Amino acid sequence: MDLTHAGAFITSNVSAAGENYEGTEHSDLIILTAGCRQREGEDRRSLLDRNVSVFKTIVPPLVQKSPNTLILVVSNPCDTLTYITWKLSGLPASHVFGSGTYLDSSRFRVGLAKKFNVNAQSIHAWILGEHGDSSVPVWSGVTVGGLSMTDAIKNF
Repeated sequence: MDLTHAGAFITSNVSAAGENYEGTEHSDLIILTAGCRQREGEDRRSLLDRNVSVFKTIVPPLVQKSPNTLILVVSNPCDTLTYITWKLSGLPASHVFGSGTYLDSSRFRVGLAKKFNVNAQSIHAWILGEHGDSSVPVWSGVTVGGLSMTDAIKNF
């Protein structure tokens, strides 16, 4: 629904799937956000069995209605569900991708930007690994305004 409400700011037609997935026919991009909510104290990996069951019912009919689509997986555990989505879809591997650590990397950049009092676009930094508890920051690759982290600390 958030994407639909952003329609005034984008040039594409965005719609949410209706019953029996009507309205999704011939989609260029499908964004999968479906899945079970994480329980308190539960790690993302524990969601896997429950969310695989959900994806088994969602992915095949979506691909049947949009056989040339790209699929972006946002649900958790993201990396594993992206692989499972690819297998369930029958699409080429290049057509199925996940948000993975993209959001983690963005949060990392924003946090560093606040510390250095610069715009987050001036920070280059990445989180690697699987999205969630097992991801790690790549401190040796951080740059601030083109300076290495070590030089940035000296100059800011």
